[in-house]
Amino acid sequence: MLSPTYLFVLLLPALCGATPMRRSMQVHEARADLPSGYTLTGPASPQTVLTLRLALAQNNITGLVDTLYDVSTPSSANYGAYLSKEKIEEYIAPTEESSSAVNAWLTENDLQSTSLSAAGDWISVQMPASTANNLFNADFSVFTHSSTGAQVVRTLAYSVPTDLAGHIDLVYPTVSFPSPVADVPQAATSLSAPQLTADNNTDPCNISLITPACLQWLYDIPTTPATSPNNSMAVPGYATEWPQEAYLKSFLEQYRPDIDPDTTWELVTLDGGSDPQGSNSTSVEGNLDMQWTIGLATNVTVKFISVSNVTIPDGDEFAEYLIDTATYMLGLDSPPTVMPTSYGVNEESVSEKLAQKLCSSYAALGARGVSVLFGSGDGGVSGIQYETCTTFVPTFPGVCPYLTSVGGTWLVPETAANFSGGGFSNVFDRPSYQEDAVAGYLDYLGDTNSGLYNASGRAYPDVAAYSVHFDVIYGGAQGPINGTSCAGPTFASVISLLNDKLIAAGRPVLGFLNPWLYSSASSALTDITVGDNYACSGSTTGFNATTGWDAVTGLGTPNYTKLKAVLDL
Repeated sequence: MLSPTYLFVLLLPALCGATPMRRSMQVHEARADLPSGYTLTGPASPQTVLTLRLALAQNNITGLVDTLYDVSTPSSANYGAYLSKEKIEEYIAPTEESSSAVNAWLTENDLQSTSLSAAGDWISVQMPASTANNLFNADFSVFTHSSTGAQVVRTLAYSVPTDLAGHIDLVYPTVSFPSPVADVPQAATSLSAPQLTADNNTDPCNISLITPACLQWLYDIPTTPATSPNNSMAVPGYATEWPQEAYLKSFLEQYRPDIDPDTTWELVTLDGGSDPQGSNSTSVEGNLDMQWTIGLATNVTVKFISVSNVTIPDGDEFAEYLIDTATYMLGLDSPPTVMPTSYGVNEESVSEKLAQKLCSSYAALGARGVSVLFGSGDGGVSGIQYETCTTFVPTFPGVCPYLTSVGGTWLVPETAANFSGGGFSNVFDRPSYQEDAVAGYLDYLGDTNSGLYNASGRAYPDVAAYSVHFDVIYGGAQGPINGTSCAGPTFASVISLLNDKLIAAGRPVLGFLNPWLYSSASSALTDITVGDNYACSGSTTGFNATTGWDAVTGLGTPNYTKLKAVLDL
């Protein structure tokens, strides 16, 4: 199993000034414009030590994706026949030719690499900026984010030797930029929302704060404890988002007195992450995720993956942490069966090659039998959080076609939450499993917002769940919290409880959900037909909810009992 800490090889001082050997070079990645908010400050100091990751070309990604669909499509004879860690590595490992060629090039330039993944598809190497500029025909510079003051070292283009272009997927960090705003939790406490209303005065949702009892009533979620020891959830937390056991205990005592109040999570730490207890933690996301997954998925084991001990904007590298989280999960012999994540970035801040590489990791997890879910964002069509824009801004990783993107709703009966992220990817093509559902929505849209989105892109979200006025105990405060951060753990909890029933019946877990959701399970989801999401500016509108799939609430919200019936449980 891969060590949870970085394994970097330091260069000997005598080698730091070595002149790289020259080869015929070609541009590998470039960006024409800086991401919104960044300006060029000046060249990086030649002595600045850069830790660069090289993603080596994986030997059979096409075969991996084909296998993912084969084991995830209900009509397939191989449905549920998930792959072992070793079988996955056969798809994602680089060829011996690729490994040898890249390492020989580094050795020629007096550099040594360290493998960062069990499959060997990620390697790391350190070098001064001056060496990196020469080695990659790059111009590593300092860029500053105007609103936060955060500074990063990046280049707007880099090259690799022509004979190695087919062996190297990408070099990171180079043309991908961190998004200091987007890296924060999507729990949108700043978004205003009217008080919850309901159609009658007897249901448990007719209150100002959403509680587990409300969602149990709304989605028919059982309180019966899960029983399988092989069923668990992994919930990543990034950049000092630390849950507190004392807050969870108070939450359970108040809302789930039938659960042992001393129930807690299992801690995993990566990249210097931690989970200090006894502090007056103001973490919204960490406490929300633990309180609501443990509070809804009764007795399901929850693992909290704490990644990084760096506060934003002091150097947090969100994409790096996504890489390491996926690498950790793929290195496990028996990974948790559900992984909801409530963080993201705007798609434009991540290079296409990096987005594709990360997405292939989620394909690999799906082929292992892991249901990967991400919140769709809280900015409507303007990205992770609301901002002005001239064209619609998709969010990442929610646009990856090999995971399930979860949008947001509110009110009873449910209506689309106006902040629910949704739209179409500019990087990923629309997958076949959603072609029919999305084609109907495009016909419904007609010329509305024409030219503001990529009509052939992967459409998101896939589904939705309640996302307004959740009660969360944190830092001496107590709710209300809004955002798709609330929706993701809710939907994931339903899936985890269904997995428990499947395991008890001797059947495989649900794994990659989307082929199932867009086929046999669609009838068990509650279609949300009212509402819309935020626009870019006053001159445009967002997307509308309507009958069938839409770019605000996807296919709709879950109903545990109906989904269980679809599974013939």
